[in-house]
Amino acid sequence: MVSSEHTVCDSSTLTGWYKSSYSGGDQGDCLEVARGHDTVPVRDSKAIPGPALLFSADGWASFIDAVKADRVGA
Repeated sequence: MVSSEHTVCDSSTLTGWYKSSYSGGDQGDCLEVARGHDTVPVRDSKAIPGPALLFSADGWASFIDAVKADRVGA
């Protein structure tokens, strides 16, 4: 697995990926998150061998809170 501090070049090298239950239908704009890692890997569900961004647990929780509060622009 080749990575930098905040990315993994090939996300298929990681395990534990899941898609949110809110990601239904055929919109195609879905993210997947992987469980069981020291950081929180996030990838585009359409680009499985593509890169993943790595968030700290606190950073990911802050992002989720911002989304829920509608503080993230489209």
